[in-house]
Amino acid sequence: MRTICVVGASLAGLLTARALRGQGFQERIVVVGAERHRPYDRPPLSKDFLKGAIGEADLALEAEGEEPGIEWRLGVAATALDAPARRITLGDGTTLTADGIVIATGAAARRLPGTGGLAGVHTLRTLDDARALRADLERAGRIVVIGGGFIGAEVAATARELGRDVTLVESGPAPLAGVLGPAMAHALAGLHERRGVRLITGAHVTEVTGTGRADGVRLADGSHLPADVVVAGIGATPCTGWLAGSGVELGDGVLCDEGGGTSVPGIVAVGDCAAWYDPALGRHHRIEHWTGARQRAAVAAATLLSGGTARPEPARPPYFWSDQYDVKIQFIGHAGDADTVTVEEGDPATHSFLAVYRRGERPVAVLGVNQVRLFTRWRRHLETTPAHTG
Repeated sequence: MRTICVVGASLAGLLTARALRGQGFQERIVVVGAERHRPYDRPPLSKDFLKGAIGEADLALEAEGEEPGIEWRLGVAATALDAPARRITLGDGTTLTADGIVIATGAAARRLPGTGGLAGVHTLRTLDDARALRADLERAGRIVVIGGGFIGAEVAATARELGRDVTLVESGPAPLAGVLGPAMAHALAGLHERRGVRLITGAHVTEVTGTGRADGVRLADGSHLPADVVVAGIGATPCTGWLAGSGVELGDGVLCDEGGGTSVPGIVAVGDCAAWYDPALGRHHRIEHWTGARQRAAVAAATLLSGGTARPEPARPPYFWSDQYDVKIQFIGHAGDADTVTVEEGDPATHSFLAVYRRGERPVAVLGVNQVRLFTRWRRHLETTPAHTG
């Protein structure tokens, strides 16, 4: 290979480019990014950056000139791929031809239908999103957050810490129920309520009201929640539209084998857009977490450089963390694999506890809430035992 093009200039793309260099590739690497910004860290956007505790310089993942020999094409998106020809068309009409391609285009926040052009309605995925939301929060009094996933819960916590009146609307039984399971999600719901967040569960939003600017949210039961700012944290969709008709097989993301290889030799995918085959689940699975990108970048690089012959190590169970208020939430594994969950340390009422999820006698997931040391020991156990792939 003489040229490798990495399409996507966020964490997964940057780390894969670094891994290519680290694994001995000394030829041309071109990194294409739709955003005009250099690679930056996304997790703080909903926390310290949103509340003004850190600035944009603190988000940088690399310094100017830190990645020698890498060409950057920023502020221009990939719009099409001719996979057999290894030719990428960009939004400015130019094309790039490469011997190897890394697809790392990430995911985009889902938007509320019918809110286009309505001021005061936000999603949070990019630095520009965070800038706009932070500016609106400075003059807002009442915030309605729709969706109790990671982004929704973290934005609600941050807005409450800023002293805003916050309502969190969740369609499920509790925030994070889809990841943690209902029992532990209910245990954590009190964290928000005790900090003054109004939590409405089992509710569905029918419209965001207002003319020119949002003034509230209407629910399916007819009730109306006044708001100066509305934040939609209703998930994300993989950015794969530019791959339509390319010959790369798609599903919920770019379908990959255990090493990140796609249906087209010489093309790999990594990050939020990539659905890798997971033997533990027996299906393809996207991991939309920071640690997923870190763990898989080197594997994808090895797959590309070896022509698909490199054998990856068994996949680690997915791990994530979330900081809300003064509480660190850590989780590893798949809650859906468990038939029991027990609190084995601490007390959920104090928001300091550790819970173990089991299928039969086998641990399949662990939740730690302000239990960093004990959780770390359990994490190492789940990552090093082969039982999680059984």
